[in-house]
Parts: sequence; C-alpha cells; structure tokens
Amino acid sequence: MKQDERTPFVRALQRARASAYAPGEFVGQESFMGAREIRALAGRAGIAPGVSVLDLCCGVAGPGRLITRELGCTYLGLDLSASAIDIARERAADLPCRFEVSRIPPIPPGPFDVVLLFETMLAFREKQTLLREVSRALTTGGRFAFTMEEGMPLTEAERASMPDDDTVWLTPLREMRACLEQVGLVVRWQVDCSRSHRAVADSLMNAFAADATGIAAQIGRPALDDLLDLHRLWSAWLRQGRVRKFAIVAEKV
Repeated sequence: MKQDERTPFVRALQRARASAYAPGEFVGQESFMGAREIRALAGRAGIAPGVSVLDLCCGVAGPGRLITRELGCTYLGLDLSASAIDIARERAADLPCRFEVSRIPPIPPGPFDVVLLFETMLAFREKQTLLREVSRALTTGGRFAFTMEEGMPLTEAERASMPDDDTVWLTPLREMRACLEQVGLVVRWQVDCSRSHRAVADSLMNAFAADATGIAAQIGRPALDDLLDLHRLWSAWLRQGRVRKFAIVAEKV
C-alpha cells in the first residue's frame, strides 16, 4: 500500500505519531518537524496576518493549519494526493484555508509573499526547475521557507536499501545554495536540525514498533516493515552524518 492512499495511513499511525512527539509538538504533521520548529520557520519567513502563503506538497496540512490558525495568513495548500487534500479540507473546516489537488511543478503564478516546502524537497530530482518556478511565484522580497536533506547522491547500494527510492534525491548544501542564487533567491537564515530530527525519527520508529499489531492490521505488514526500515535508515544516516537536515529561509531579491 502506497502512502498516496493517505486515509488508512493517517488512521493507522495517528496514535503512534501523537505519542512519539513531546507534549504540544504533534499538530498532525507527517514528518520529523515539531510544532516549535514549524513556528520558528514560519516566523523567520515573516508569516503574519494578511501575508499570502503557498504551501507546496502540504499533505494533510498539519503545519499549514497550525500556521493559519495562529498567524492569520492567507493560505493555499497544494498536494498531488487527492486523499490527503480531502483530509486537509475536513480538518481545516473552521479555518480560512484553501486546498487544491495539483502536481508540482507547475506552481500557480501568484504572486505570493511566502512559499513553503516542508520535508519534501528530497522528492524532487530536478530541483533547479522547481526553484525557478518558486522564484517566479514570489513577490520581490518574498520568502521561500523550506527544509532539506543535505548530502551526496545515494549510491546504488544505498538506493537498493531505501523504500520508494525514486523519491529520494539528496543534494549537497553548497549546490542547493548555488541553485537558489541562480534564480534570485538569497539565503537569509539557515539552521541545522539534524539532531532534533534524528531524535524524532527514533521516537517514531519506537512508537510504530510498539503499536505494530494495530498498525499492520490497517495498512498491512509489508507497508509497516517499509515504514520501520525507512526510519531506521534515516536515523542511521543522521547519526553518522551521511545526511544532514537543514531549515532555510531564502528571499527573492
């Protein structure tokens, strides 16, 4: 079962995810970010009342709903998964959020004050194409706030060990910064979040294993095994320094 079929995964993993984060840190996200990191990145991006925000690959929009609720921005979330968008719409019923099912790229022309891309930069093989469209969608002075997995491309052996390896395209930080500059985006803020994300990966892995019987009953044992293998790999790579995680805000100049 693929996670594009979001409803069974959201239902099956809800209890384990809620238990894996520190109190107040789980807000419906499907990633290693905690609520405190989401708020910090949104703040650095200048999200505030009246600011127009485009959230790419929003999934069920846990972070997007948190940001809209607390900061009062104008919000549009995009994701390719129709089931994820259905969940996002249902959960945001009391919020001024809009959602659309869309492949990315292309990106709506906007203009937007802020573009978000949380925890999915890894999935884009052609990052320059994506960044060019992000820049076009931003106003001058607009901000692109994102997280990225930094490292050299996977070896063939590493790719063979990675579930859904066609969504894993690592990029060195120096190369990413150069790509940003080529499309007129200048890094204004950057923080290494490798340690905190490794801790969350470990905590999620342990929570999934503890609730293995209940989770497997809903999504099947093969899907659960892939999920556990994925978290073991990320934990090991983050511990070894094979991969580093960064949160970045870049401004269009």
